[in-house]
Amino acid sequence: MSVFANLVEHLADLLQPLFGASAAAAAIVLFTALVRLLVHPLSRAAARGQKARTALQPKIAELRKKHGKNPEKLQRAVLDLHAEEKVSPLAGCLPGLLQVPAFFLLYHLFSSDTIGGRANELLGHELFAAPLGERWTDAIGGGSALSGAGLVYVGLFVVVAGVAAFSYRLSKRMMAANPVVPAGGGGGEQLPGLGAVTKAMPFMSFFTLVTVAVVPLAAALYVVTSTTWSVVERAVLYR
Repeated sequence: MSVFANLVEHLADLLQPLFGASAAAAAIVLFTALVRLLVHPLSRAAARGQKARTALQPKIAELRKKHGKNPEKLQRAVLDLHAEEKVSPLAGCLPGLLQVPAFFLLYHLFSSDTIGGRANELLGHELFAAPLGERWTDAIGGGSALSGAGLVYVGLFVVVAGVAAFSYRLSKRMMAANPVVPAGGGGGEQLPGLGAVTKAMPFMSFFTLVTVAVVPLAAALYVVTSTTWSVVERAVLYR
């Protein structure tokens, strides 16, 4: 944790001439961008996997014709086809899972009063009037959502809502262009676990609103930056 705190402090020092008192917030955004750049090759691989799954649809349609009266045999055949073609139905989850440690590092860093036996100086940094270690509930604790800190969160909520709306439309368009063939015939079930993921996917970005409201502002900045990156990345890679 001390090493990570030093990294954020050094980035903030480098950005100080450009961003002044908000240098630590800018450092978090830069750190998030660096994490996303490291994960980007996996995102590209996930995009290739999605295109590969789309290319398998004609073969899956043939399997449905062949095994349509035997849902269990059809499901096994579909899974075997994915294994043979080295295509994982859930490969797209890996880039998101690998970012979880970075998020929790920021969360704990800006939730701890001490780091390495000394006072956590990062808690004194702000984004405009909002301390990076406080939450939305702290910002409106004085009874006004229009305070300086409250307005920072209003701005974040507006950004997240806009990104979530764009992500929703993008997900719906992608699902319409690449429908998942059920693994059990006409009204059969999709691949195990994939049906629930598919239904929830268009709404995932809206969950970011809840996350932003309950975590320290530093972690909220990570979430907002990473979510925005993800949506833009999907729009480019899956076009």
